[in-house]
Amino acid sequence: MDARRTPLLTALCLGLALAGNAATASLAAGDKTRPEKERKAHPPISLDDLYTRLKQAEDETEAKAVATLIERRLGRSGSATADLLSDRARQAMSGNDLPLAVELMDRSVALEPNWSEGWSRRATLFWRLSDTATAIADLQRALVLEPRHFEAWAALGKLYLAQDDKGRALDAFRRAEALYPQWDVLKKAIERLTPEVQGRDL
Repeated sequence: MDARRTPLLTALCLGLALAGNAATASLAAGDKTRPEKERKAHPPISLDDLYTRLKQAEDETEAKAVATLIERRLGRSGSATADLLSDRARQAMSGNDLPLAVELMDRSVALEPNWSEGWSRRATLFWRLSDTATAIADLQRALVLEPRHFEAWAALGKLYLAQDDKGRALDAFRRAEALYPQWDVLKKAIERLTPEVQGRDL
């Protein structure tokens, strides 16, 4: 990375840390202002319940709505600072400044190393940089932390497919489909790959 960028990045991270602390305090205060009766009457749906609903969804529309809720839940690291760094990384990626985006995501996952989605997002950046090996390693780490991360399984399948490793690709797509049966793109990929892989050891 350009040495001239380092002081700017350090200042940015300091600003994000201060903003993150303020955001955390604001959220905490907001939660306390909710009536206790309301909090007890409407307890948050657990991630386990959402994954169960996703498997049991009867149509694609219902499944997509549940998947979106899961993605939002996974998208929160638990650290306001890590979330802000990730948001800035996404903006940098949109501006095609991939080195800056990687640096920001490095700092984000350093703050929250157990954040599965953080590693998945970093994998996307390395895929954009054509560093397939690191992207696969990041996805594998994401899946160790959250084995039900269907998007990470699907992305891993795409990367294996790009390497012409159709057996591993099919296995990854099947694992994603087991979690998200109504995902039509997965069904098509599995239907296309199965005849080509049939008879091989997965």
